[in-house]
Amino acid sequence: MTGTLINVAAIIVGGMLGLFLGRRLPDNLKNTLIAGMGLFTTAIGFQMFLKTENPLIVLGAIIIGAILGEWWKIEERTQLLGIWLEKLAVGSSAGATSHFVRGFLSASVLFCTGPMAVLGSISDGLRGDYLTLSIKSILDGFISIAFASTLGMGVAFSAIPVLAYQGGISLLSSKLEAIISATMMNELTATGGILLMGVGISSILEIKKIRVGNFLPALVVAPLIVYILSLIGG
Repeated sequence: MTGTLINVAAIIVGGMLGLFLGRRLPDNLKNTLIAGMGLFTTAIGFQMFLKTENPLIVLGAIIIGAILGEWWKIEERTQLLGIWLEKLAVGSSAGATSHFVRGFLSASVLFCTGPMAVLGSISDGLRGDYLTLSIKSILDGFISIAFASTLGMGVAFSAIPVLAYQGGISLLSSKLEAIISATMMNELTATGGILLMGVGISSILEIKKIRVGNFLPALVVAPLIVYILSLIGG
């Protein structure tokens, strides 16, 4: 859990620093920075998608994940959590459209998506090796500064789902390492890339509203499909 705690601390510190800097930036610069982060996030997502060995697996994961996410109302529940945290932090909330909630949702998906979160948490929990998560912490810290300077305090609160997500993987690491293969990681990464593109298009650039949170089950479904196919074919 050491690496996860370092990661959480980096996000909180980066978020607070970004909040401090954001108050000193003109609105035009903030809007340009948001656009730049949206483009960058979308590009990273596309790069991650190219890791796939079978796009149909990613498509299947997205479809099944969307069905499960809509059924469980993950996006709505996450928004309610963000609204509750905003009220707790500042005493009131503008609802799902507030900068706080946008920052919380966008940062939560961004920091929990990707192979470093999974592999780093497994190494941390199984062998106490938190090098991967330390590197991720540095990256997340700088991203938090950039995000919080424009999207506000909600970015720092994304440390909560990161703690739950990566901490949970660390606790289950002894079982996960024996199951997860390179192919599973590639499809998980590619599926995560689709989600990141959704974050860039919807939450940051605001081109089209997409309930990205409802696609989160796809991150579990993708490696599960690979595992099932390996049993059928093997």
